[in-house]
This record gives sequence, structure tokens and C-alpha cells, in this order.
Amino acid sequence: MRTLQARAAMFNMVGMALIAAIGLVSRASALVAQQRPAHITVDSLSKALAGLHESSDSASIPAASAFAFGDSTVAAGRHASGTVAIADGALHVRGTIDGDAVTYNGDIIVHQGGAIRGNAFAVLGKVVLDGGTVAGDSRAIAGDMRRVGAGGAAPNQSRASIMAHALALSAGWLAVLVIVGIGVHIFASRNLDAVSDALERGFGRSFLAGIATQLALAPALALLCVGLALTIIGALLIPFAVVAYILAAAGLVTLGLLAIARIAGRSVLGDIDTSDGARRAAALRSMVYGLLLLMLPWFIAAGLTWSPSLELIVRMVAVSITWVAATAGLGAAVVSRGGVRRATTPRAQSSLNTASWATPTPVAGVTAARRPTPYTTAAPK
Repeated sequence: MRTLQARAAMFNMVGMALIAAIGLVSRASALVAQQRPAHITVDSLSKALAGLHESSDSASIPAASAFAFGDSTVAAGRHASGTVAIADGALHVRGTIDGDAVTYNGDIIVHQGGAIRGNAFAVLGKVVLDGGTVAGDSRAIAGDMRRVGAGGAAPNQSRASIMAHALALSAGWLAVLVIVGIGVHIFASRNLDAVSDALERGFGRSFLAGIATQLALAPALALLCVGLALTIIGALLIPFAVVAYILAAAGLVTLGLLAIARIAGRSVLGDIDTSDGARRAAALRSMVYGLLLLMLPWFIAAGLTWSPSLELIVRMVAVSITWVAATAGLGAAVVSRGGVRRATTPRAQSSLNTASWATPTPVAGVTAARRPTPYTTAAPK
């Protein structure tokens, strides 16, 4: 029975998370669609190229004032002397450039019959040889040039290092949650059981309570600070009260998230109705499995750094699942008063009510009455 309730709660959580993820992904897609390329000015170009001027390999890149903006073409039969620099556009070379060719945020395309006697540098672009020739070096420089000019900046990280960092970060959060969960399971197992019961018996109610609690957190803290500020001693206690308030809120969220993890693990592993020790071990194992399930979307998003679009979608799903789990867990922790109040099942309440009047023993000195029997008149013999 507990397993069925846990699976029902998980279905509700996954459904709400998918709805939230769809909304986040659609919103992000709309923002990306609304974005337009920023207009490049001489000042912004100068800041972007400041880092390149510090490198000896890019000494041939001219100053920002030497760049022309927009697409440009060196026509066939024409000879351009010196460096040809184009920003925010493509450079089509059909004639000859007696020098270097440089583009920022654009490609260098050397067509049939075209020739560049010097180097070809395409910053945030590429060099395309469409039948033409480049006598010097051909280089495509990628990355955020504004970070390079920030004074001693580090080189751009590779995708492998970014993926390793994201995976390590997710593994670190998982380890922290597991350690905290073991501590809560040992020292506050009854509170965790009460929050889990509240989630299983009313996931929707817990979710709504969590949303209401999130909306009331900031106003409640403001009222607390205002109330303490009315007295001199209270004003001195405001920093301590704020810290205690934040720690209490974080504790409720953590308790609820661990309860969600236990329910998620129980929905997969099932429940064990044996001795008390075996049940505690099964509850701990369910919580660890549940934490792995909750962190799984984050690990998948960390492994998809090679595809920004897929990473964005999976990360939005991970954010939605985490938010729904944290919100429902917070609401269950509030409903159960931090795990102090545990719900009573209707069957147990019914048996309690029945036992209160069906006892054959006199209570408080009251003599037990004989059960009345229906009166019947015997037929005369």
C-alpha cells in the first residue's frame, strides 16, 4: 500500500515537473528568438580586440579604427594594398590583397582567382578557400574576446574541462545530500517519516502549501525584522534572527527534499514489512536511490555540454524537477509542523473510535449495563 502511495506521489511530481519544464523551455526559446545581434561599434570592437593585441601571434591585427563595418568585396582584377580589415561582415576576395586580411564577426572567403599575399585572420569567423590562395597563415580565432582583454585572463576552457567541472559539481551536491540525509535518518527519522506520510497522503496539498510558504517567506522575515526593531534589544537581535530564520527555512526545505527522495526510492524499490531494523535499512536505501534519481537530470545535463540546445532543455527539466520536489517537500514539512505532527490513518482513527465505546470494562466507576434484548411473549402451553 505504501509503495502504491509513493508511486502515485511520484507520478504527480513528474507531471508537475514536466509542465513547469515545458513552460521554462518555451520561455527560454522565446527569449532566444527575440534576441538580435548586438550592433558593433568602434568602442566595443576596441575592447574586444584589446586582448588580441597583447599576443605576438596576432600582431598583424590593426586597431579598431582601421576596420570597416559590413560586408566588403575585393573585386576581380583589383589590387588592395596594406591590411584590409572588416567588422561585422564577410570579406569576399576575388582580386588580390597585398597584405593581411582580417575580419571580426565575419568570414574571409577567397574565391577563384583571388589571392591574399599576407595572412588571413578571421576573429569569430572562418577562412574559406573557394579556389583562391593565401600566402601566409590562415587562422580562425574563436571565443569571447572581451574576457581576453580583462587583464591576465585565462585561456578559454575546452568542452571536456567544462563537462568535467559540471559533473564534479553535480557529484559534490549528491555527496552533500547523501551525508545530510544519513544524519537526518539517524537523528530525526521520526520527523522524516511524518513528512513522508504528509507527502504520500496529499501531494497536491503539500505542493500548494509549499507555494504559499515560498510566497510568505520574505514578508514573514520583513515582519519579524520590523517587530524586533520596535525595541532596542530586539534591534540588536535582528542579525541573529535573520540567520536563524534562514537556517530554519533551509532545514525545512532539506527535510522535505529528503522525504521526496525517500518516496522516489520507495516507488522503485518497494517497501519491506519486516523487522524494525530491516525497515530502517530499507528506508535509508530508498532515500539514497531517490537522491540519485533526483540528481540524474543534472548529471545528464552536465554530460551534454557538447550540445548547448540539448543541455538547455535537460537543464530546464532538472530545474523543474528540483523546484517541484523542493516546493512539495517544503509544504509537507510545514503541514506536518517540521515532522512533529504525524497524520493518523482513517482506519486507525476508526478503530480508536470503536474501542472507545465498545469496551466491556466499566470506566471511572460506572457500572456496565446489560445489553438490552428484544421483548418477546411466549405462547401459552
